[in-house]
Amino acid sequence: MSSGTGTSTFVIRWINFLTMLLAVAVIGFGVWMGAHHDNCRKSLTLPVIGLGAVILVVSIIGFLGALKNNSILLWIYLILLCIILVAILVFTVLAFIVTNNGSGHNVSGLRYKEYQLQDYSTWFLKQLNNSHNWDHLKSCLVKSDDCNNLSKRYRTLKQFKSAKLSPIEAGCCRPPSECGYPAMNASFYDLSFHPISSNKDCRLYKNSKAVKCYNCDSCKAGVAQYMKTEWRVVAIFNCILFVVLSMIYFVGCCAYLCNLFLHPQFDD
Repeated sequence: MSSGTGTSTFVIRWINFLTMLLAVAVIGFGVWMGAHHDNCRKSLTLPVIGLGAVILVVSIIGFLGALKNNSILLWIYLILLCIILVAILVFTVLAFIVTNNGSGHNVSGLRYKEYQLQDYSTWFLKQLNNSHNWDHLKSCLVKSDDCNNLSKRYRTLKQFKSAKLSPIEAGCCRPPSECGYPAMNASFYDLSFHPISSNKDCRLYKNSKAVKCYNCDSCKAGVAQYMKTEWRVVAIFNCILFVVLSMIYFVGCCAYLCNLFLHPQFDD
């Protein structure tokens, strides 16, 4: 084998070894996401881990192809890596489009924002207004610590009023501010007060731990805001991944074509 061919196969082996390390990093990112979220918020964990696993398998195919000078394996590797790049690009573009809409509204006297469902994309509305999807999410939220721990974290009404609540806490654990219900503490409101707003969420809110505002549009909006943030993080991560994999793909193609020109028998 010529020195040029040897250099090309050496390059292919090493870039696939680096791709394996990158795949492990992607899997690690997915595991990290899972470890820092409860079961209610793991929708993107498995897809990220799955993507890392696919990249790992493809890089192993490329590494073995270069190691054994097997052009069939290398063709499979290049085709699969191209498909992965296209898939990452499509998902990333869609993720930015879906998360383009929606933002919180400042409320006088509050350190946190409130969210309205109609502000978010049609895709989010379709997913969250689906009764099957929401029933699953709602049962998960009821069991989570988002609302259940508020009274433990904020023992006085003053602490609660100055708290900076998360979108889910602001939307699911309390009625919208426009209802005008006086807060007695972090988990109890005086519902005998006649609401000053016609917002249906005012009627849906209950002090019960199993009810709260889990049936409210404000709760769905809080979940939408959380999902938007998570999707943006994954989309940015995918942008970086796409750039790195594109460079690896380009180098791999150049090295493979160099092998074909310098050593035609490489196909045998």
